[in-house]
Amino acid sequence: MFNPFKAVGDLKSMRDQAVAMQKALAAEEVTVERNGVKVVMAGDQKIKQLVIDGQEDWRVKEALTEAIKKSQEIAAKKLTEISGGLQGLLGGGGK
Repeated sequence: MFNPFKAVGDLKSMRDQAVAMQKALAAEEVTVERNGVKVVMAGDQKIKQLVIDGQEDWRVKEALTEAIKKSQEIAAKKLTEISGGLQGLLGGGGK
């Protein structure tokens, strides 16, 4: 028999794990230097620094940041579509 209270508890546990993972990723940092370009990025895919030929380039940094954000939004939307929406499992209403 389906227990909706257990399902809610499981969802909270998964959410807590996701939040912990996001914090852990944000604390990580990757630096790549190649062909006069230096990129410093956090593990959560946020660009912290972009330097081209010794000059910080905020225009390219902003464009890359926006592109990454949009791709993450698309991925989140697709994941939601694939999961079929957990509301149906919990007996929730429509959208």
